[in-house]
Amino acid sequence: MCKELNSDKVVPPLNMLYFYLTDDCNLACRHCWIAPKFNPQGDKSHSLPIELFEEAIKEAKPLGLTSLKLTGGEPLLHPQFTKLLQIVRREKLSLNIETNGLLCTPDMAAEIAESTISCIAVSIDGTDPETHESIRGVPGSFEKATLAVRNLVSVGIRPQIIMTVMRRNIDQIDEMAFLAKKLGASSVKYNIVQPTARGEMLFKKGEVVDVAGLVNLSKHVEEELSRDAKMRLIFDVPVVFRSLGSIFGKGNSGVCRIQSIMGVLANGKYALCGIGINVPELIFGTVGIDKLEDVWQNNEILNDLRSGLPKRLTGICAKCIMKHMCLGSCVAQNFYLTKNIWSSHWFCQQADDIGIFPETRIALEI
Repeated sequence: MCKELNSDKVVPPLNMLYFYLTDDCNLACRHCWIAPKFNPQGDKSHSLPIELFEEAIKEAKPLGLTSLKLTGGEPLLHPQFTKLLQIVRREKLSLNIETNGLLCTPDMAAEIAESTISCIAVSIDGTDPETHESIRGVPGSFEKATLAVRNLVSVGIRPQIIMTVMRRNIDQIDEMAFLAKKLGASSVKYNIVQPTARGEMLFKKGEVVDVAGLVNLSKHVEEELSRDAKMRLIFDVPVVFRSLGSIFGKGNSGVCRIQSIMGVLANGKYALCGIGINVPELIFGTVGIDKLEDVWQNNEILNDLRSGLPKRLTGICAKCIMKHMCLGSCVAQNFYLTKNIWSSHWFCQQADDIGIFPETRIALEI
């Protein structure tokens, strides 16, 4: 239940912690929205100390914590990753992991399978080594990523495959669905490149698919490819561009639950999410120094978001009838681009500027 602090301020439960376990990654992905340090060997990785991992969980549980996401950088680079899994099991928390799969050996997959799994996602950006590795930057990474999926399936986990769509792999969108089905994955999530960190360079080089093209691709995936592949496919455009069946159907709607999560960076800082690595204004305190209860209940930005979303959103988001569901799609991304947390989302604003924002989802002026 929400905790009422006064007549106009209500603090929701903190349901989930996003742990960005390491500042490093053993891949050098062209589109990464965080841009961690490339560390192919994984040695001397800068990782979240295990005592801070435990402390953050301890302080979050009274606030409503039920689940964790382990990501990075590459989370499996953490030198005590199996110990972290033991802590998750001890605390009886549900687990979500995002990995590039390079370190997901049969033994690691078996260790992960001992936990209560919400979702495990493996990133694969092409259906052949040449395409995947041209995006991910490391030879041999395609074979290891697909093997990771097989390793997880062999221990009873059907992972999701995440593919980030750009010009160099756009012709493999359909093939990816059938590859995922062959590997035994549960679903495919097609992400779009965000204009953040390394993604900004892809936009400048013209290597991304434009907004109109992405809207058309999302319709193709939802209306045609899902039927032909006979598996769950999610194209991660803002919610306003999806059908009601996709929004309210089975599984994750793809809406960010920004009001019920807190990020924990590898340096032990609390942040709105991993974008705090690149946006210091969205860092809220330090694990073990600042009490999480105080941060969660009293941080000015968090309380502004609670009282201001969605009514203070600007641009096309202010007019959108879906704003109560999507809450600006990604306020962290909006702030990164404009330094204004109430800005309309870049994708939706571009769609409106070129005349393809759905008119049926714009509120009528009264």
